[in-house]
Amino acid sequence: MRALLRRWSVLGRLSGLPGPIRLIVLGQLAFNTGFYLVLPFFALHLTRDLGFGGALVGLLLGLRTFSQQGLFFLGGALADRFGTRPVALTGFVVRILGFLLLALADGAVLLVAGTVATGFAAALFSPAVEAELARRAGELEREDGPTRSEAFAMFGVAGEVGVVLGPVLGSLLLTVDFAATTFAAAGVFAAVLVAFARGMPRRPAAHAGEPVLAGWGEVLRNPAFLAFTAAYSTWLLSYNQLYLALPVELERVGAAGMLGLLFVLSAVLVVLGQIPLAELVRRRLGARALPVGFGVLALAFAATAVLIGLGTAGPVPAVVFVVLLTLGQMTVVPVAQDAVGRLAGERRLGAYFGVLASGGGLGVLGGSALLGSLLEAHGPPALPWAVTAALPLASAVVMGVLVRRVPALQADPPLTSAERNSP
Repeated sequence: MRALLRRWSVLGRLSGLPGPIRLIVLGQLAFNTGFYLVLPFFALHLTRDLGFGGALVGLLLGLRTFSQQGLFFLGGALADRFGTRPVALTGFVVRILGFLLLALADGAVLLVAGTVATGFAAALFSPAVEAELARRAGELEREDGPTRSEAFAMFGVAGEVGVVLGPVLGSLLLTVDFAATTFAAAGVFAAVLVAFARGMPRRPAAHAGEPVLAGWGEVLRNPAFLAFTAAYSTWLLSYNQLYLALPVELERVGAAGMLGLLFVLSAVLVVLGQIPLAELVRRRLGARALPVGFGVLALAFAATAVLIGLGTAGPVPAVVFVVLLTLGQMTVVPVAQDAVGRLAGERRLGAYFGVLASGGGLGVLGGSALLGSLLEAHGPPALPWAVTAALPLASAVVMGVLVRRVPALQADPPLTSAERNSP
């Protein structure tokens, strides 16, 4: 127990971090709280309250994903050109306007405008915020503070708290109506806007005056990072199966009502386990955690396929999938986000994080279409899971090659502040 508490003390060090890093980590909690106030109930509002058909609902949800993930590369490049602070603040304003449009919309035109604005807002503020965290946490690490992977672990934990808190608050507000929920979400982002405007220092843009295309050109001339992005894209595709394949499996076994509980299970695992696992991974594996983590993601799908193929009763395969997928996520994500800065040479972090996210969006777009067709084909229920297992397995192989051959990924993991200060 004492060892576990020592590992968790990294959260206690949040209060000792510089104000901008602390603001970014706590801001992630607010981002997800506000977003998940609305997202879980959006489709229900469209069908139950507005009477829209499945095709239009699917189109709107697809528009939101595309306007977010598909445009991250643009938001990241703008952050390098104009600075992370103004681009992030603009994103918060656009998100507020998007929520207000959704609250007031009773027809397709305003719904499309609100949906696109809500997604594009994240394409502005997310790569800007991640680049700023990577830059500031990297500087702090070089000054013998907590490591950048620790900072991203805290960032991930804060986000998962928001994933749990948002739907709970949203379900309470939904007893009033959807507009009240959406106004509340806009209020959360208004508070974030004020906090970031006051607490995030002005800092000259790293590449002010340079063409936006220059950032993309630098990224495209980095073959190691492009290979890394292609391999990493299967992580987002794997994670999205919580929304695509998992509900289908639960429906197949008559346990559709468990979906919410499994989301809570995933979030609780991250909240309780992310920080100690990140410390263990950093100390024992370093960048080798990337192939190991993608191997765990592949195992999540392979184990589910085997359990379904053996006729395992009830929701057991789904529970195994969620647990293993979450363990893979906790292993991969903090290390990968730290690796972006290393592969970028600490330059143009906005462009690099933006391209990384857009690559994931393209992976989801193509992979989900394939898996969706397999899920609808009424073939063996284990087949989609077996096919999906091959994707993160291929990423594990690619990541293994990169870790062995790319010097930026071969450096020994930095000591944590606790290890540096130990006798």
